[in-house]
Amino acid sequence: MARVKIKQVRGVIDRPKEQKDTIKALGLGKINREVELELTPQITGMINKVGHLIELTNL
Repeated sequence: MARVKIKQVRGVIDRPKEQKDTIKALGLGKINREVELELTPQITGMINKVGHLIELTNL
């Protein structure tokens, strides 16, 4: 499967709890933190939910 690098570029203050939980589930939580994950359908759904808070890089 493809891998993707996800970087958080915006904070989660004043965001709905659902978005905060999604950011935490992706392994993020602080601005400029990066994680590298397999691009599964579940991860794709999480990316779509918080796309405005993160930045993607395909590997």
